[in-house]
Amino acid sequence: MARPITLVTGGSRGIGAATCLRLAADGHDIALAYVRDEAAAEQSAAAVRATGVRCLAVRADTSVEADVDRLFDTVAAELGPLTGLVNNAGVTGRLSPLADATTEDLRRVLDVNVFGTLLCCRRAARDMTAAGGGAIVNISSGAATLGSPGEYVHYAASKAAVDALTVGLSKELGPDGIRVNAVAPGLVDTDMHAAMGDPDRPARMAPDLPLRRAGEASEIAAAIAWLLSPEASYTSGTVLRVAGGR
Repeated sequence: MARPITLVTGGSRGIGAATCLRLAADGHDIALAYVRDEAAAEQSAAAVRATGVRCLAVRADTSVEADVDRLFDTVAAELGPLTGLVNNAGVTGRLSPLADATTEDLRRVLDVNVFGTLLCCRRAARDMTAAGGGAIVNISSGAATLGSPGEYVHYAASKAAVDALTVGLSKELGPDGIRVNAVAPGLVDTDMHAAMGDPDRPARMAPDLPLRRAGEASEIAAAIAWLLSPEASYTSGTVLRVAGGR
């Protein structure tokens, strides 16, 4: 049986890098997309190749249509027909009340988290339909239902859009043999918090969670891997919450 071939956007660090490594351990050949940090992408790719599978790192901004088409074309040409897509690329902008958020941050969050996910889903739908099936996992957030007041309601709104996309697209593509699901992480200990301007956020917020700790990227990767696996063959249209009980 041929190896699954899975594309992970935002695969250079955090949840994306952990997902690449977990899927490689499960026997997937991997393509990882990154937007700027080539060194981190190559480090992630090297770790994947060390498991014995193929790995391709491609620079692409998923909010740009031409980049998305080039990304998918490159994966098909170098690895083969895509069987899985993990839409992990995402941005939060700086932590702040909505009134203090910049227009630039608002636009970038929506461009990457919503428009970029739509572009990647659209291209995957075309390719997977032609190939006879596949699986898509979108990365949402617990923020989609909590709203994240005072922190980033714009990010929460963008992830609520991802949830709606997941449910609708699963119904649209189910007859073509394509499953569409999402994973909604809660508080996870990655460098995303430093990028938001609050590196101590996981430690500060962990005591308020039912499990009293932040999650690890590998725990989110495990949920993603399950949704892509044959064990989840009857699962579609699901938003799987992995959030420490919150």
